[in-house]
Amino acid sequence: MPDLTLIVILVIALALVFDFTNGFHDTANAMATPIATGAMKPKVAVGVAALLNLVGAFLSTEVARTISGGIITEGENGVLITPELIFAGLIGATVWNLITWLRGLPSSSSHALFGGLIGAAIIGIGTNAVDYGVVASKVVLPALLAPLIAGLIALIATKLAYSITRRDLGKPDGRGGFRSAQIFSSSLVALAHGTNDAQKTMGVITLTLIAGGFQAAGSGPTFWVIAACALAIALGTYTGGWRIIRTMGTGLTEVKPAQGFAAETSTAATILASSHLGFALSTTQVASGSVIGSGLGRRGATVRWGMAARIALGWVLTLPASAIMGAFAAGLTLLGPIGILLDAVIGTLVIVALFRWSRRNRVTHNTMLNDIDDAGRVVKITKTPRRPGRREKQVSL
Repeated sequence: MPDLTLIVILVIALALVFDFTNGFHDTANAMATPIATGAMKPKVAVGVAALLNLVGAFLSTEVARTISGGIITEGENGVLITPELIFAGLIGATVWNLITWLRGLPSSSSHALFGGLIGAAIIGIGTNAVDYGVVASKVVLPALLAPLIAGLIALIATKLAYSITRRDLGKPDGRGGFRSAQIFSSSLVALAHGTNDAQKTMGVITLTLIAGGFQAAGSGPTFWVIAACALAIALGTYTGGWRIIRTMGTGLTEVKPAQGFAAETSTAATILASSHLGFALSTTQVASGSVIGSGLGRRGATVRWGMAARIALGWVLTLPASAIMGAFAAGLTLLGPIGILLDAVIGTLVIVALFRWSRRNRVTHNTMLNDIDDAGRVVKITKTPRRPGRREKQVSL
């Protein structure tokens, strides 16, 4: 087998690449709705999200401990999984992340990571390498409940917001204030995202160091791991996942400021609670559930259920698809050094090919804004002129 230190370095490098893709893949979770409503300019929004992701990554390590010492079982000599298999799992997770990003699907980076690791562990070691109790309680169950809870909270919050600010006798309804409030609520989501998603890569690197004998079993991430992962996810966030922002901001429902504030607040509350409990939650699923809930909560709003179904299909496929890719890569590692080399070469070629494919139909903050309905920022009701030649009166809500 190749030198263990070299394998660990390769795993850490790929883990940081995955963390980078996680950043731009999940930028939409915090910033899609404020961009869609005009509360924040696109480049400012992703800059704020990047900074708060960086800060959030230092606030908690509970999720990292769930991954480094929970999902993969331990044997007499420590964790059963090897750095080579972790490398294979990361290949599956990264490739699936890029495929869903290319399609503009807000799928779960978390589940891609779990799927890749589980598939690689099963092929490389056997079914006993995975603690299915932890997977069920801290991965699968939160995946089922969190979007529903966040959606219900967003629905109730949206109804309350519109009820409290109901227009009366032609007086201003005060809903314009929600646009400013979105700056706070979306920032809170970005901070919460850092406390949850950045932890997953920390957990993977820590798991690798434990598996390689460089760190004691049961220990948490060291400072340099936390700092490296925080920086990687922040840089990824700053690049802006414009394809997924477009889907989240305009693809599910037409978002108004009151809706956006309600959706972001419910998303942040759900993620922060999960981070505190050590649940490796999918922030993408929570954010999507909140946006749908806010759409159901506003009278006259239409939820695009076709797009919602497409996103849900991506959720269902993520875990098995990334597991299959991780399993295939793990199968190659069983060939020895040549297999690891093949993994590295094939993985690199696929990643480069996906990036080159994305250049054929680029989505930037400018092209994304062209797809946002102006009504997402200002709703205009045009009254029919009473007599010819009279100018139309426009009322902004």
